[in-house]
Amino acid sequence: MYRFIRLTTKLILILALLTLIAAGVIYFFLAPKLPDTNTLKETQLQIPLRIFSSEGLLMAEFGEKRRIPVEYNDIPKPLVEAFLAAEDDRFYQHPGVDYQGIIRAAYSLLLTGEKSQGGSTITMQVARNFFLSNEKTYLRKLNEIILALEIEKVLSKEEILALYLNKIYLGSRAYGVGAAANVYYGKPLDQLSLAEMAMIAGLPKAPSAYNPIANPERATVRRNYVLRRMWEVGFIQKADYEEAIKAPVTASYHGPEIKVYAPYVSEMVRTELINKFGEEAYTNGFNVYTTIRAKHQQAANKALQSALLDYDRRHGYRGPVANVALPEDVSDRAALDKVVKDYDNIGPLKTAVVIETTDEKAELYIRNWGYAQLPLNAVKWAQKKLSTNSRGPVPKKITDAIKVGDIIRVEQLTSPNWELAELPEAQGALVAVAPYDGAVTALNGGFDFFNNKFNRVTQSRRQPGSGFKPFIYSAALEKGYTAATIINDAPVVFDDPGLENVWRPQNYSGKFFGPTRLREALIHSRNLVSIRLLRDIGADYAVQYAERFGFKPGMMHKNLSLALGSGSAAPWDMARAYSSLANGGYKIEPYIIQRVEDASGKIVMQATPDTVCETCLMDESTLDDSDFHVAKRIMTPQNNYIMNSLLRDVVKHGTGRKAMSLGRDDLAGKTGTTNEQVDAWFNGFHPELVAVAWVGFDNPHSLGRYETGGRAALPMWIDFMKVALEGMPEAPLQPPVGMVTVRIDPATGLLARPEATDAIYETFREEYVPKQMAPLSGQGDSGTSPVIDLF
Repeated sequence: MYRFIRLTTKLILILALLTLIAAGVIYFFLAPKLPDTNTLKETQLQIPLRIFSSEGLLMAEFGEKRRIPVEYNDIPKPLVEAFLAAEDDRFYQHPGVDYQGIIRAAYSLLLTGEKSQGGSTITMQVARNFFLSNEKTYLRKLNEIILALEIEKVLSKEEILALYLNKIYLGSRAYGVGAAANVYYGKPLDQLSLAEMAMIAGLPKAPSAYNPIANPERATVRRNYVLRRMWEVGFIQKADYEEAIKAPVTASYHGPEIKVYAPYVSEMVRTELINKFGEEAYTNGFNVYTTIRAKHQQAANKALQSALLDYDRRHGYRGPVANVALPEDVSDRAALDKVVKDYDNIGPLKTAVVIETTDEKAELYIRNWGYAQLPLNAVKWAQKKLSTNSRGPVPKKITDAIKVGDIIRVEQLTSPNWELAELPEAQGALVAVAPYDGAVTALNGGFDFFNNKFNRVTQSRRQPGSGFKPFIYSAALEKGYTAATIINDAPVVFDDPGLENVWRPQNYSGKFFGPTRLREALIHSRNLVSIRLLRDIGADYAVQYAERFGFKPGMMHKNLSLALGSGSAAPWDMARAYSSLANGGYKIEPYIIQRVEDASGKIVMQATPDTVCETCLMDESTLDDSDFHVAKRIMTPQNNYIMNSLLRDVVKHGTGRKAMSLGRDDLAGKTGTTNEQVDAWFNGFHPELVAVAWVGFDNPHSLGRYETGGRAALPMWIDFMKVALEGMPEAPLQPPVGMVTVRIDPATGLLARPEATDAIYETFREEYVPKQMAPLSGQGDSGTSPVIDLF
């Protein structure tokens, strides 16, 4: 027996020595080839790109991996214990490798002949997740063991847990516990129940098989196993365990919680960051803070969609999306879901199928909603569209508009009231800009981004129509014209070399109004006055002058049609140009990105916009370029004041007078309508906010008779400004130095005689105050006629 014991002891010692030698040899050959575990101290997790409004509200998230990194101290203790119980209950006792676990795995291999993942500690999983693949080989296992031992030398247990809990894949594109809590429960970690924590802790073993959304039964079994292990190792009491296993499965998919819906803006930002940072923009955890204001953006979305739906209703109903066969049992919601599943909801419009009709109402099944009724008055607008300008009779019963089996669109007006609707054929755009630095506060490039991603604010080039006239008028003021200058509004024929054919322009009304003051001409958008004005100052000069406002030469025609806005411009361009009118005469550039922060909060990109500063020194070189850029003055204060006065009168008395419904006296703007009503615009502003609204077809053709800027686009602008200017005080127009207000004769623009009863007040630059007195009634001027007839 003594000999046997000695022999056995020697064999064990020799075996141990050989094992140590083998381990040393393996380490000697493998360790130098393995990654440096010190890099874990500076680990950059892949975090998606997130875009926020100026208030910090989420607008969009881009990236394949959902991840919300959390500090170890912010992870609830029961959640940490749930993972330890499920994955590695001896985590705080072993040095990175649990030899008991390895022995169990080896014993299992001897019994079954199959390799498994058994024996992996959390530290070993960190090694695998950060440095190795998931292939099941002995070599990978040896590398994993070596790396785990090295990791424990350079990181604390808490640092290892933090890496693990932020890195681990937990199904449904969720990486890390922060994202998993958000994806499955729509909650932050500190609001999870014990049962919910155990559900998440059960996922690493098989994220798909134990997914509580896809496989709630198997997920429940796994959750209860985790809870039992927590009880067995002493992390929770038996009462806690028994209560938690009874909890129902409440998991459901929660996408990123979008607080501000601005997909056109988000796409602009995404594109810019990809251009600047490449594909890493999706994974570097950039947080982009934009200039968008939540209240403004929400108002812009609603205003644009309402304007397009109203336009569509004015032109008649084109008919149902389709007509389908109904299931035999229309009370079977699952069967009806199959009927409507191929027809998406678009914007505010829901897809519905008509399941029953009477003369007075229709029964509907609405996708993602349920059953609803549509009364006759909800389809009264649906006269059949015969052409752009003609419609059929008003429906007298429901079946005059819709029939059983029709797939239709409906819009909810007020719960539970629905109205028949259809996807508008016309499109629109709205952009709002803070004129003192160009910050874009709202932008919507179309009815619904996911139906049509073309951004009409920036990508569409359309004729601006009469919206361009203010820049012709401002150029004329620089040439010595005044708001009281008289120009003859009379028929004229042009054989201009810059035009292909003889041109006989007309006013929109088809009428001619004779001698007209410039103020009246702009208020009522008189085309012939604008043409005569441009002919006098010269198209070349007008183009050069308009370039100050950001219009490029290629956007403007150097002929007389420019007076009617025959060039091309995007709403973005018009917003930039009108900002100079609103801000006192300074050039600004619209921008959307305020700043970009990386995952650590470091600013990697910061906007430094040109900003209006009327009190700054004219010598900009004295300012710190990195902190502040002074906007360049492009209009004299006097010119700007007169243009503001004219454009305020457009709103008070002219083509923009519907805007007076807002009950304000500090609004200015100009309608724009192109030939045959192809484009409809309203470009308007308050001193603190510029907004441009446009309506038209992507394939340009007529919007229809009477669809002018004042009818098609102005209501969008009004609906937006009603919200955006809420609570903003009145801003009276303050004249700069060098301005004189005198009484004039409205018929001649000359000084009014003391006894005149129809005199009006007009403001002039000092050097251009009229010197002549208006002639006595019934008498000529005995000199030169005050009417400027340029042809």
